[in-house]
Amino acid sequence: MTGQRVMVLDTSAFVAGFDPFSISEKQFTVPTVKKEILRRSMIQVRFKTAVESGRLKVEAPKKIFINRVKASAKLVGDAFFLSETDLQILALALQLRIKGYSPSIVTDDYSIQNVADQIGIEFTSLAEFGIRFRLQWVRYCPACYKRYSADYKHNKCEVCGTELKRKPLRKKMLRR
Repeated sequence: MTGQRVMVLDTSAFVAGFDPFSISEKQFTVPTVKKEILRRSMIQVRFKTAVESGRLKVEAPKKIFINRVKASAKLVGDAFFLSETDLQILALALQLRIKGYSPSIVTDDYSIQNVADQIGIEFTSLAEFGIRFRLQWVRYCPACYKRYSADYKHNKCEVCGTELKRKPLRKKMLRR
């Protein structure tokens, strides 16, 4: 089992047309991905068939791995921009790595890719090019220029009420 390559599939992989029957590696996803897939769609049929055939395993990550991912996401400034599904995808990949697998996340989500690089997990894009740099983000007000941490919980500036934006504070080449 040590080092066996496995794929962890995000919702965007299914939306981009990923076929679980097209590759030989073991595949995993999280329960919340199923909730994000549209009912009565070809995507849902493909997902359901893959699960029922045993080709795709649906597994919820343990809380300890979710907490590790949250800490890493906070470091690079993506914590505010990750959904619960995103956190679970990253946590499952981390959990699988601890179990001895070599996981690769299949996603077009740049925040997932950024945090995956931060925690040393490989990722693959399908419909997009993928990130070239790991970014550390900062949020700011474009009107009064007040800066906020990337995980600031509000969308508006506490000084002037303007909608906040984010920009890279630092960028680092990926480990690929």
